[in-house]
Amino acid sequence: MMRFASLASGSRGNCLVAEAGPTRVLVDCGLAARETERRLARRGLTPRDLTGILLTHEHEDHVGGAFSFAQQHALTVYLTHGTLQAVREAGRIGSTATRVIDGRVGFDLDGLHVRPFTVPHDAREPVQYVLSDGAFSLAVLTDLGASTSHVEQMLSGCDALVLECNHDLDMLRAGNYPPRLKERIAGPFGHLDNGASARLLGAIDRSRLKHVIGAHLSEKNNRPELAREALAGALGCNPEGVSLASQEDGFDWRELR
Repeated sequence: MMRFASLASGSRGNCLVAEAGPTRVLVDCGLAARETERRLARRGLTPRDLTGILLTHEHEDHVGGAFSFAQQHALTVYLTHGTLQAVREAGRIGSTATRVIDGRVGFDLDGLHVRPFTVPHDAREPVQYVLSDGAFSLAVLTDLGASTSHVEQMLSGCDALVLECNHDLDMLRAGNYPPRLKERIAGPFGHLDNGASARLLGAIDRSRLKHVIGAHLSEKNNRPELAREALAGALGCNPEGVSLASQEDGFDWRELR
């Protein structure tokens, strides 16, 4: 059995926990160390229950508390060479234990198989992850400018998917962000809008898919009902049945069994 939960999802911090047997990992840690501890406690966990932290890339909302939290609790941080260089240049690492991973090569953490995959995003060497216990798999995709055949291949056949629905294009265009920031968000190395997320979802093999959760919603350029409608259209279900991860609460445990 696998299970997973989100501690937070959004531009003010992202953190997801996944569990397979005795192995528990955080995917990103964009919250302050003390807040991460508090939100783990909501899910019935303590830092001592964790095996390590998987980082996707170096942006603040994904690594903000990762190194201080890892250092306090003697955890190893797993990250690509590009991400390592970026956080090192920012003076973040300190004495934290790190392990460099190849964005195209899977590896095992006790009972959990980790498959990183490369994505187009405006970071040094960004990846996202598919996590598996050998029977079930969870795909996490929270920062992506545009889908690719490689991304769709990696997501196909998964049992659960946490999928970015960052913004509504019309809201972004009409909003008060500077033009350059709007271009960055909507560009091929930015973030997925609701429609792009729905098209990606429609393009993958969903034959095993039991859980789809929209994530990384912009608080200024999206609305929950718009994200739900887009994903529901791809899934052929009622929008009320589509789950979303929130900034304040993430989402509670989901099980794969």
